[in-house]
Amino acid sequence: MSPQGEHMPNVRHVPVLLDEAIEYLRVRPDGTYVDCTLGLGGHSEAILRRLGPAGKLIGFDRDAEAMELAKARLERVREELGSEAPQLELIGEAFSSLPRHLEPGSVDGILADFGVSSLQFDEARRGFSFQADGPLDMRMDTRSGPTAEQVVNEASERELADLIYEYGEERRSRTVARAIVRGRPIATTRQLARIVASAVPPMKNAPIHPATRTFQALRIYVNRELDEIKALLEAAPMLLKPSGRLVVISFHSLEDRIAKDSLRDGARQDIWTILTKKPVTAGEAETDRNPRSRSAKLRAAERQQIVNRGR
Repeated sequence: MSPQGEHMPNVRHVPVLLDEAIEYLRVRPDGTYVDCTLGLGGHSEAILRRLGPAGKLIGFDRDAEAMELAKARLERVREELGSEAPQLELIGEAFSSLPRHLEPGSVDGILADFGVSSLQFDEARRGFSFQADGPLDMRMDTRSGPTAEQVVNEASERELADLIYEYGEERRSRTVARAIVRGRPIATTRQLARIVASAVPPMKNAPIHPATRTFQALRIYVNRELDEIKALLEAAPMLLKPSGRLVVISFHSLEDRIAKDSLRDGARQDIWTILTKKPVTAGEAETDRNPRSRSAKLRAAERQQIVNRGR
């Protein structure tokens, strides 16, 4: 169902590290580019405006609501461009499905922004944030899979402790898990946040709410986010043309570590030329305008030319 009235997000929201992402992607007017994480279409619009009639943008997002909004935004851009508009193909699936939809060696650039979109974070009914009370859902694809509510109410104490430690990097995971089990049943974001905060009060000078890591862990677990990232990084070299580029934006250490290690290993195998020796981060002006950009890290690499190692 389409969002209406008060649920309609600001579709003009500008994503983090936009200029840097487009610069490293090196968009050619006749190229084919993939935006793995459409969100509200900010990155995609910037790519689309740099493409010509011979170019093509392919967008993926498993969030049906985000896909609907991004499609409307991008079609408006194409109407504005008229006869100069590039081709546009949108696919409502997770980006791990790229190999099923793209031919090997057919893409000039791949962009992935691993962050949760504004649509997901700002809508209480999606259950991603405890800033407003809402149901404990947290699914990016609301059409399938277990909700966070099912996980917190059905997983064993040990299972909860393990996933909160692994995906939230929460050192007090056992204490949190014990409190969650004692507080069941849990149905809303605020209820869960209160239970966690009562079990593990804020550490001295802690910059984040004590429930932040638990919420991160549940979101990653529910959406299999790290598996998705690993699948993308494994497939990217096969899908890119020689000299094609991969640009990824991460928002926490687990994502960034996977990207860093994958690109480093690929460089050792002569698959990638790494373009960002250190991750690119947002400048002061952007962080002042958008506090969410403070944790963003961009890494980019170029697919090396295929070398014939035979005689």
